[in-house]
Amino acid sequence: MKKIYKNLSFQVIAAIILGVLTGLIFPSFAGTAKVISSSFINMITMIIAPVIFCTVVLGIAKMGDMNKVGRVGGKALLYFELVTTLALMVGMVIANILKPEEGIKPVVTLIPKQRLADNLATKINWVDFITNIIPRNIFESFSKGDILQILFFAILFGYGISKMNKIGLPLIATFDRISKVLFNMMGLIMKLAPIGAFGGMAYTVGNFGISILLPMGKLMIGVYLTCLFFIFVILNLICYYYKFSLWKYLKYIRQEILVVFGTSSSESVLPSMMQKLEKLGSSKSVVGLVIPTGYSFNLDGTAIYLSMSLIFLAQVFQINMTIGQQLTALGILMITSKGAAGIVGSGFIVLSSTLVALKIMPIENVAILLGVDRFMSEARSITNLIGNSIATIIISKSEKEFDEEVYQRVTTQGYVEIPVQVEDMIPENKEKRVLEPFR
Repeated sequence: MKKIYKNLSFQVIAAIILGVLTGLIFPSFAGTAKVISSSFINMITMIIAPVIFCTVVLGIAKMGDMNKVGRVGGKALLYFELVTTLALMVGMVIANILKPEEGIKPVVTLIPKQRLADNLATKINWVDFITNIIPRNIFESFSKGDILQILFFAILFGYGISKMNKIGLPLIATFDRISKVLFNMMGLIMKLAPIGAFGGMAYTVGNFGISILLPMGKLMIGVYLTCLFFIFVILNLICYYYKFSLWKYLKYIRQEILVVFGTSSSESVLPSMMQKLEKLGSSKSVVGLVIPTGYSFNLDGTAIYLSMSLIFLAQVFQINMTIGQQLTALGILMITSKGAAGIVGSGFIVLSSTLVALKIMPIENVAILLGVDRFMSEARSITNLIGNSIATIIISKSEKEFDEEVYQRVTTQGYVEIPVQVEDMIPENKEKRVLEPFR
């Protein structure tokens, strides 16, 4: 029993339950709970930029071939587009089948206009989004945590080191040591995950209450069921095709899934996922390129939510969308869902821009979703997390940079052989390896 209490997964589950109860019994605690949750997420966010930078720099420097970098990036973007488009289609089809609007009365007038305006204030300009990938000031990018700008700079920096040949080895060794320090910091921060999960759930339940879920329950259940279907059917079939077990993998990242569920943020485990994927057998270079890019371009859960919400709005306000209109909406969402990456309240922004483009209903209709959007973020975030990590394994396998022996050892025995990276960079030294258990 004592061992169970020390297990992080058990601690996070207990914290989530305690958070729900606290939100129900003491709703006034919501303000404090939000501070607790935000503080934990800020601690994680604090190390995301340096972790991505060091990981990508090391991966590119060791890879040394920019053609390979372009090939990996191209494969990743193609995979992201195909899978997110599939997620949009799945969401639309299931929304048409379930018809979650039945029994719901439009309540737009109950939503304060200022609250709606706050959520729709930012407009999408996906052309600017693409051009802004190139940073004007990299220090500003680090301070803002702009993942794509940091990724762009890190690729160029890693390329610069790779061209130094042996002279660059000491610099690579330094980045190795810095990376190890950052992951040690992450290990300490993750011990606070139960506190962050408690705060996240207490704030959500205390601030929004359970009563708001009742009239919108069918949409919520539909989104959750669709996300589960996408994970255990669509992604499971992809895993089967590439010859690895989804179930074993989900068991391997179970702690990260619970943390995301508690905090409603997939970024809260980004550094941890990068480390775990490397320990699972994926190469550092592929992990460093695919994971950060996926956090902006591979949003499977968000795609499901967007497509279902659009159909839901049309059904609630008795607007019969033709097949052609739905396909047009699908095409628009394929673009706007990428352009809204990283923008706060992006779900409302994407839906709003799609409604404007389709001209089928007033933009104010989005307001009906404001109250329950927060309760569906867990499903979106977890699906995004699982989809991104599976994409990394697939790209690694396609590049023949996935160690099957390590994968089998980790998923069956719980141990993984990890090379001591600094020594690996010095050719005259023999490769040293250590055994490390995963928890």
